Amino acid sequence: MYRLKYEAELKKLKLSLLTLCAEVSAQIENSITSLISCDIALARETASRDDIIDNMELDIEKQCHKILLRENPVAKDFREVFAALKMITDLERIADQAEDIANIVIGFGEERCAVKNFENLLKMSKIALEMVSGSVNAFIKQDIKLADKIAQTDDELDFLFLKLKEDLIQRIKKNSEYAEDIIGIIMIAKYLERIGDHAVNICEWTKYFEGGLKELK
Repeated sequence: MYRLKYEAELKKLKLSLLTLCAEVSAQIENSITSLISCDIALARETASRDDIIDNMELDIEKQCHKILLRENPVAKDFREVFAALKMITDLERIADQAEDIANIVIGFGEERCAVKNFENLLKMSKIALEMVSGSVNAFIKQDIKLADKIAQTDDELDFLFLKLKEDLIQRIKKNSEYAEDIIGIIMIAKYLERIGDHAVNICEWTKYFEGGLKELK
């Protein structure tokens, strides 16, 4: 009876995690879309949805606490719920990064936010999105190999960030008139790089759930 009740609660928890992941991924995608298309209205809408994600995080926290307090989970069950609690913290921080990107776009304004020929920025956003969704799926599927694969992708994201930053610094040297805008783009790239770091954290919590603390060494 205990296992059936636990499995039902866990299924609900995982569905909530997938819903949160989808919302966070949409935030990332919309923030970058608002930048590329100079859509300030979309940027404002993206920034305003952070409260929704915060509320979703609180709801999942309550689900986790309910399982821990009422179901008296065994060691592996405890690790699974504890990992979920840590994951939602990273997902909420990822959403904060998306909000930060949107706020930079808002600061640019319609006449200044146009981004052209920043291929690496688009590559970074694509990788960041794949890392976020992949890391959560690794947890849901209990797939350590997938978690390792996603975590290794972070090296590519870091490389693209350094390459983009160097390119933009060179642009500042050639034309300091646009230095403020270019620094804003560097900050956006840094936020995408941080999103990748949070996705790696989620992968690490998946490994913790599957193998205990030894997997984090």
